Amino acid sequence: MIKTYLYSHGENRMYHDVELEKKNEFLKHEEDLLWVDLYRFTEEEIKYVARIFDFHPLAVEDCMSYSPRAKLDNYEDYYFFVMHALRYDEESEEEIVLVQLNVFLGPNFVVTVHNQTLPVLGRMARVSLHSSQYMNKGMEFFLYSIIDGNTDEIFPILERIGVRIDELEDEIYEQPSKEITEEFLALKRTILTIRRAVLPQLRVFTSINAGGHPYFDIREEIKPYFLDLVDHLERIADSIEGYRDLVDASLATYHSLISARTNQTMRVLTVISTIFIPLTFLTGFFGMNVPLPYQNSGMSTFLITAGLIGVSGLMLAAFKKQKWI
Repeated sequence: MIKTYLYSHGENRMYHDVELEKKNEFLKHEEDLLWVDLYRFTEEEIKYVARIFDFHPLAVEDCMSYSPRAKLDNYEDYYFFVMHALRYDEESEEEIVLVQLNVFLGPNFVVTVHNQTLPVLGRMARVSLHSSQYMNKGMEFFLYSIIDGNTDEIFPILERIGVRIDELEDEIYEQPSKEITEEFLALKRTILTIRRAVLPQLRVFTSINAGGHPYFDIREEIKPYFLDLVDHLERIADSIEGYRDLVDASLATYHSLISARTNQTMRVLTVISTIFIPLTFLTGFFGMNVPLPYQNSGMSTFLITAGLIGVSGLMLAAFKKQKWI
């Protein structure tokens, strides 16, 4: 599916569903901006758009396959970004998924390519049907709006992860269960997935902001927006590292508690086994099928029973004195 949105600076007006074959007629002024959004695209559609804009085959190939890391490539006439947004569903088996977003950025055009829905692009598309607020400041601001929208969606995810960590920290002091361990491992996978999406993007935009990226220059009036974007990404990266340390510490505490409970159980079982060793010996001795003194006396049973109770009592007293129980 191909959607198009055109901002005409001269008319200060938005158009949509324009014919791409006439793009050169539309983009007569540098201030004009054309946005082409490919969503759940077919191979024919992306090749059609690539032919119109003369995109490099390698960039087109990247759009048609999954790339695990964010990157920025320079193709002289345009820039090519690979970025990732997050889709979070706590109830699903794979609770967080990286959604790849490819962006071609030219002097006065933007082409976004994605196979799954992205709320930020949907929101921008609805606004762009009747307003030029995203498209009247050039392609750099349009790129910032996309990344900033994706970044803002990460903060609620991090808040929910923080709540889950607090809940697990309370549960670990209760009866241990297999579900708690599985929850910890799921949280670690989620945190690592977010980290894998955020850190490469942070490196790309940090280098752009510092003027150290050889490919991409930002206009001075747009730089404050990207500085704010980098600040948000750094806050997210710091939160991710903090949550990862919290999960590791909580998991270590949980394992220590399980080990302590296991040691306590083993101590009780050892005491019981130790008490029964002499009892087993005595009952075995007096249970031999050979003549024994006083075996015909009725008091023998009472005396032996009293002896067994006495031995058990002495052993329990000794264990308590040694603070073994």
